[in-house]
Amino acid sequence: MTLNQTVAVFGAYGHTGRFVVSELVRRGWRPIISGRDASKLNALGAAYPGLDVRPASVDDPDSLDRALAGAAAVINCAGPFASTTAPVIEAALRARIPYLDVAAELEANLDTFKHYAERARDAGIVIVPAMAFFGGLGDLLATAAMGDWAAADEICIAYGLSSWKPTPGTRAAGQVSRQRRDGRRLVFTNGQMAFRSDAAPIAEWKFPAPLGTQPVVAEFTMADTVTIARHLKTPEIRSYMTVAAVKDLMEPDASPPVAVEENGRSAQTFLVEVVARSGGNERRASASGQDIYAISAPLVVEALRRVVSGLVHGTGVLTAGEAFDARDFLESLRQEHLALEMP
Repeated sequence: MTLNQTVAVFGAYGHTGRFVVSELVRRGWRPIISGRDASKLNALGAAYPGLDVRPASVDDPDSLDRALAGAAAVINCAGPFASTTAPVIEAALRARIPYLDVAAELEANLDTFKHYAERARDAGIVIVPAMAFFGGLGDLLATAAMGDWAAADEICIAYGLSSWKPTPGTRAAGQVSRQRRDGRRLVFTNGQMAFRSDAAPIAEWKFPAPLGTQPVVAEFTMADTVTIARHLKTPEIRSYMTVAAVKDLMEPDASPPVAVEENGRSAQTFLVEVVARSGGNERRASASGQDIYAISAPLVVEALRRVVSGLVHGTGVLTAGEAFDARDFLESLRQEHLALEMP
């Protein structure tokens, strides 16, 4: 049986969207490039002659239906996801096709689980939110680290970024998130999400070589906390981000990423380590690579391949770790995209 290799990409001309389109083409998929700005879509289409260009807006359901017509699935790369997730998911449900996104917005991820878990399951549709560097990668590492453990006393995730030059989309999404939570922070403690209004504490984390011990901002909650908490049993999820990366992110006039390679990747490097602890024992898993935006492309495209091929555990709204065989998924990205250490 030949698989339908056509996939709609909404927000295709954005920073991450361009990486996703490039990865799809490289792997033999036929992207339908879609988004609000027709001129930007046409410019992207000029770089990929022959691609189907279909402008669409979240305010126009008919345009979204036209954009998704004939596609095997849709990947949403358009932020802020607080505005785009629901309309694009609704279009996917009408088309009865899988939906994946690269949303790092905690609130958007929580909304997806809250509002669509039952509807997607009843429709037999797979929805995989946060299938990106934040959300998907950490969840896969945590699932691999847990292995056969039924529960853990705590799961820690530490992000070692050499720098963090945010895209305009990241800055806009961060502003939306801060407004939605009224400037407060979110943490996962005692088995639930909780708001904090105090300043995040500073600590140290001993990363694997060559990064070594680094000052980190503790309680730096990202989408991984949402995804991990959905299916791994633990009362505490603790997260840490290197201080240097946070300083970059918070700069009021922060510049966007600068490409140093022909494929658009920046010089930024990352190392993500997950530690699961239970009864005095611990298990670790880590992944390292280059450019947190670029790595989101092979993550979401590999997830797409598995969903469309039926290599997915169940239907409904699923995280990366519960949708796929975590170790096998990570191994598929080894060498070409990630360096891995797993138990």
